[in-house]
Amino acid sequence: MNQRLLVISPVRNEADHFERVARSMAAQTRPPDTWVVSDDGSTDGTLELIERLAEEIPFMLARRTRAPEQTPSGMDRLAQGAAPRNFNAGLRSADWRSFTHIGKHDGDLELPPHYCEQLLQEFESDPALGIAGGLRVELERGRWRLERIPLDHHVYGAFKCYSRECFEAIGGVQERLGWDTIDETYARMHGFRTRSFGHLVCIHHRPWGSADGTLRGRARYGEAAYVLHYSLPWVTLRSLKMATARPRVVSGAVFLYGYLRAKVRRREQVEDDEFRAFIRRETRARLRAAVAPRRARSA
Repeated sequence: MNQRLLVISPVRNEADHFERVARSMAAQTRPPDTWVVSDDGSTDGTLELIERLAEEIPFMLARRTRAPEQTPSGMDRLAQGAAPRNFNAGLRSADWRSFTHIGKHDGDLELPPHYCEQLLQEFESDPALGIAGGLRVELERGRWRLERIPLDHHVYGAFKCYSRECFEAIGGVQERLGWDTIDETYARMHGFRTRSFGHLVCIHHRPWGSADGTLRGRARYGEAAYVLHYSLPWVTLRSLKMATARPRVVSGAVFLYGYLRAKVRRREQVEDDEFRAFIRRETRARLRAAVAPRRARSA
């Protein structure tokens, strides 16, 4: 199969590390056929940087794309769907249906040289694979820390790759908070597999959830859990796990606060009864799977 890879990078104020990110993309053993870097009103010289690099990297295209629905000053722009809006704006500048795979790549993620090649190999070996990606490491107190996620179903929003068939089936990326769980859920509802691969590890130059402040990022994550119809018992358990992240304890409390605030404010949720039922079934199944080994050990 002749694979063609399109990568869209929605960026904003990434000047501190984007050149390293771009060099890592240029060094891919199997680079994208087209890489669109879509700048959403950067004020730190990012646009000028990507325009200069686009002259050196033949498959890279620089685009200035001001998202049409701007977030009022002082509000959390990421909670208003700024990243997926910018992604979709970049997508519209390419004939994406002429590609076999579409990737979203954040402007703060440095890839190992074999990343794209091995990811495409995973798609080739598994025709049912709809969304895939790798893991990431972040610098924490002078040491690189590998973030851990459930590999069998979750893919980071920072770099995820879709087969075109899956992308079309789920209707693309929704421009709202929680988009990177909504897409995975709909993919599984349509019979596609979603998973991450532990042998693909990227360097994340900006800590998770910190683009608009770390604690704001934790609250945003809790708000997303409400939007996605996760139950309060599940969110409470999740907040206990989140409490182990820095800043410790506070992270869990702010995550739970974000969920409860969204509930009180009646934040708009995914309006799809089948989606709600599906995500609740998956959550219950995962909780049972997590509890079963503990019961076996205590028996």
